[in-house]
Amino acid sequence: GNLEDYEETVKKAKEAWKVWADIPAPKRGEIVRQIGDALRQKIKVLGSLVSLEMGKIFVEGVGEVQEYVDVCDYAVGLSRMIGGPILPSERPGHALIEQWNPVGLVGVITAFNFPVAVYGWNSAIAMICGNACLWKGAPTTSLVSVAVTKIIAKVLEDNKLPGAICSLVCGGADIGTAMARDERMDLLSFTGSTKVGKQVALMVQERFGRSLLELGGNNAIIVFEDADLNLVIPSALFAAVGTAGQRCTTARRLFLHESIHDEVVAKLAKAYAQVRIGDPWDSDTLYGPLHTKEAVKMFLDAVEQAKQQGGTVVCGGKVINRPGNYVEPTIVTGLPHNAPIVHTETFAPILYVLKFKEEEEVFAWNNEVKQGLSSSIFTKDLGRIFRWLGPKGSDCGIVNVNIPTSGAEIGGAFGGEKHTGGGRESGSDSWKLYMRRST
Repeated sequence: GNLEDYEETVKKAKEAWKVWADIPAPKRGEIVRQIGDALRQKIKVLGSLVSLEMGKIFVEGVGEVQEYVDVCDYAVGLSRMIGGPILPSERPGHALIEQWNPVGLVGVITAFNFPVAVYGWNSAIAMICGNACLWKGAPTTSLVSVAVTKIIAKVLEDNKLPGAICSLVCGGADIGTAMARDERMDLLSFTGSTKVGKQVALMVQERFGRSLLELGGNNAIIVFEDADLNLVIPSALFAAVGTAGQRCTTARRLFLHESIHDEVVAKLAKAYAQVRIGDPWDSDTLYGPLHTKEAVKMFLDAVEQAKQQGGTVVCGGKVINRPGNYVEPTIVTGLPHNAPIVHTETFAPILYVLKFKEEEEVFAWNNEVKQGLSSSIFTKDLGRIFRWLGPKGSDCGIVNVNIPTSGAEIGGAFGGEKHTGGGRESGSDSWKLYMRRST
């Protein structure tokens, strides 16, 4: 789409909002329920399309559509529960009410790595709140964007509602910039890199607009000497190589207590050697290609920098000689916790394994990177678990114990602190971000 298409679409979406805002919230919930059902019916074919266009394995493609289905179910219940308190007024004969109203038009810019789920989280919640949506998916996953929008449009039109309630404009940075600068976007939800997110935030802030940012992560798993290694090995493997290292919640740093460092590295390297690499559509495959040729170049550059900064490549580190953007899942040891490359988020399957001695230092190392998305410890020590969850523990938005960093549940608010942007999507009270409060 070009800027003229964008202009026409915004006008249509604003008109459609007038219809949508008048519908009672539980009725809006009923429409979202039907969208969930329509996605259920197409889950395998849509999952296949995600796998084909993005490159993730088929079960992950289906799992991503399932997240949208789940958040639709969640939103249906929420549509009957949104409310504000009636507060005691200090003036006799007066009522003091907190009323929540939709913001209006929500712009949603999503990334290539989750071309369905992230839009689903935003749109399902935004819709029951009474907002219209305008979506710009990633330019490299536009088939998925079109397919999802067609499924939603049919549900809306079958209910005699304007399809423009959920509008789509495919396009590049020109459309994204227009959305960020456009005063008609009452909220802009942006998922992507920290670098682009910062530009978006500044443009939105300049017009005193509202933004919801879901940006990068540099996530750590910390393994203490008392950890159950039968849990650690598959968890670290899944968190580091799942989606070929292209999740914002991918584990990029693995801190191992010095007493178990060598044992875990040996076991992990053995597990890495068994990862089944191949066609993402093949049911045996656990690990598919990177999304683009640029990603392959970033991977090679990062491996080179890691070596220059004193790292040792234990396994992987090379491009795989086969058609497609395949690289070897990679483990690097021997780097200091504050090496520049360790503090850089490379969207590729590279895991930096680092040694530590004390709890206090490793908690600080978890928190010393610019991002604050996801984090995890493996331990059986209850005191340590509660310190990890407490004020001097992890500074991330997602704090895990004895499970991997990747993946999340739709019932909890998803997002992170610091350079991750501070936004929260999906569950808990994140619906409030899609509404405005009147007292």
